[in-house]
This record gives sequence, structure tokens and C-alpha cells, in this order.
Amino acid sequence: MKAKRKEEIITFKVDHALSRAMQGIPNRSAFIRSAILAALEDTCPLCMGTGLLEPDQRKHWELFSKTHVVETCEECDATHIVCRVQRGDTVSD
Repeated sequence: MKAKRKEEIITFKVDHALSRAMQGIPNRSAFIRSAILAALEDTCPLCMGTGLLEPDQRKHWELFSKTHVVETCEECDATHIVCRVQRGDTVSD
């Protein structure tokens, strides 16, 4: 029989405006969990949302960026990473 995983309780403070905005939500815990999971889904996999790379991450990014480039899509205007090798570009060190 598997042991039941214990849930962890995390609390945080909100300002008055946010508290009032959430008053009509029937299950605020479920709403907050859903919002956090959605935000984590959109978090940069390298910086984990900090906006900064650690020195070791920077080394990996520099190696990766030799064969990849950040571009803007002409159709939807979204920024994305393109593999230069797969596209057939000439790549030099």
C-alpha cells in the first residue's frame, strides 16, 4: 500500500486590493494553485523566471548560441530560438 503524500501548506501576504479582488472566488486555494502552475509553465527554462543567468548557465548558453539564434517570427511576431544548423546556415566557431 502506498503512503499518502502529505500536502505542504504555503502562506503569503496580499495587499488589500488583491484580497478584495479575490473575495468572490469560491475556492481561492484551487485558483491560486492553478495560477501558479500556469505561471510556472511560462517560465524561462534557463533562468527560471529571474531574468538572469548564473555564470555556469551563461557558459552553456554561449555554447548553445553558437549554433542557435534568437529571431522574431515574421508571421506572428513572437520571439523564438532557431537552430542555425537545421536551417542550413554556415556556422563558425
